[in-house]
Amino acid sequence: MKDKIIRILSTRPLDKAFADKALEQNIIIDSISFIRTEEIVDANTSDRIKKLSTKPTTVVFTSMNGVEAVAKNLIESNLKPAWKIYCIGAATQDLITSYFPSNKVIGTGRNAAKLSQAIISDKAGEVVFFCGDQRRDELPALLRGSRITVEEIVVYKTNEVPVKVARKYNGILFFSPSAVKSFFSLNSIPPATVLFSIGNTTADAIKSVCENEVIISDFPSKEKLVEIAIQHFLNEGIT
Repeated sequence: MKDKIIRILSTRPLDKAFADKALEQNIIIDSISFIRTEEIVDANTSDRIKKLSTKPTTVVFTSMNGVEAVAKNLIESNLKPAWKIYCIGAATQDLITSYFPSNKVIGTGRNAAKLSQAIISDKAGEVVFFCGDQRRDELPALLRGSRITVEEIVVYKTNEVPVKVARKYNGILFFSPSAVKSFFSLNSIPPATVLFSIGNTTADAIKSVCENEVIISDFPSKEKLVEIAIQHFLNEGIT
């Protein structure tokens, strides 16, 4: 069993370092994108972002895509906002820090519920939520339920890019409900394939379309999910 090769599919691109780390354990990771995101900052949205950059504002990001879209708009106009920022995930926080070094990330959460708790505890009166066109209702609903005004600004959209996969995999990594929907629109999997989810929302999407084992990351990061997958197969004694 020691020499058997395990194959894992990642449904979004991964850094080569992740694949190299897995290969050391006889685990091959293939990466195929099942969704594509694109910025949708039109003239009105751009003007609104620029206006917000000129005054103290509390803003919320729940994805790296939102950060990229807003940062690009501000960089092109050479604007440096003085924002208080909340976000989900370490990777998103790192990206915020790289783009907005003079701004302070005053609260983070591992998911929408945890992030909303932080915002509510800080008694924020109003926030601007930079989001995608398929954002979930949980965060704005929780905030509005606590009488916090939420201005939602859609700055990117998500498109499904289904791909028919010929190979059978021991494990599959999922990072969003959209990727789950895109993957299963063209593919079915053997009962033995183990599915790895970056969070509970994505796990719920997986469970709605199949009955395979789902292992959920306890921290929302790509690196953590890869580590969990590698460790799972090592613990199973498959490699």
